[in-house]
Amino acid sequence: MILLDPPVWAAHGRVWSHLVSDTSLWELRAFARAAGVPDRGFDLDHYDVPAERHAELRAAGATAVDGRTLARRLTASGLRVAGHERAPAKRDALHRRWRSLWADAPERGEASASSDPFDAAAHDLIERWAQPHRVYHGRLHLAATLDALDALLASAHAARGVGPAQARTARLALWFHDAVHDGVAGRDEERSADLARRLLAPGVEAGRLTPAEHDDVARLVLLTAAHDPAPGDTLGALVSDADLAILAAAPDRYTRYTQQVRAEYADVPEAQFREGRAAVLDQLLGLPTLFRTDAARAVWAPRAGANLRAELAALRARPA
Repeated sequence: MILLDPPVWAAHGRVWSHLVSDTSLWELRAFARAAGVPDRGFDLDHYDVPAERHAELRAAGATAVDGRTLARRLTASGLRVAGHERAPAKRDALHRRWRSLWADAPERGEASASSDPFDAAAHDLIERWAQPHRVYHGRLHLAATLDALDALLASAHAARGVGPAQARTARLALWFHDAVHDGVAGRDEERSADLARRLLAPGVEAGRLTPAEHDDVARLVLLTAAHDPAPGDTLGALVSDADLAILAAAPDRYTRYTQQVRAEYADVPEAQFREGRAAVLDQLLGLPTLFRTDAARAVWAPRAGANLRAELAALRARPA
């Protein structure tokens, strides 16, 4: 059901309501688009809509409820994104994380932060990750993959032979791996790799990245298309496993992930989406091993396999 709370939330000189679904994000996005609510109003689990549209949205089918009821039903649906999840994905938190990559880089001299090409790259990247058409592949996903990589690097076995420069290369690959996301498999990764080459080139010229590191970032971005690193490719294994870490989420978090993916492809007809999604699940389940690091195989693989099989069974069992 689509729910709408009273317009009492003040921001940017206006008063706003929250529009949510207690059933599915796909339902929410479809309703919002049909009602002319722009994608830019979406904020992870709800749309912010101005007060002047409240009556119109109720007429379109949204059910008016008080704010407490809306929050309770959103939480019960499993679709709510809690504040502790939002915090690492905020723009300022991501900017801090980006700057930490260059803590050991050469001094900037007299250059201001605003003129530094890496700060410009960070702004470009974060705005790309915040594009309004994204539901799953947004800033929350970026922060989660970086956290997953940190967890793997905290494992002595997974991080064996990975020094600070190699760890930075892996982190950079995750920053760029979905920087271009138009929903075209393969092509998105190619364009993301091209973006990495372009935005990181000034760093090579300034001596803050080596040419080999620059090339390796693009290589690792391309690898996320198939998640099939070669044996012995330690950085490839780390990046691939971090990108797939969501598959090993707790069942309720995994269900929310599948809802986010469906909403991201809201314009794809249901039968076509099921066919494509089932093909992706079959491909993942058909890999010789889903995760490539020992740490991920030991901790994440059992739950990930169960999640994938449960989703595939649900896709095939649900009536068209």
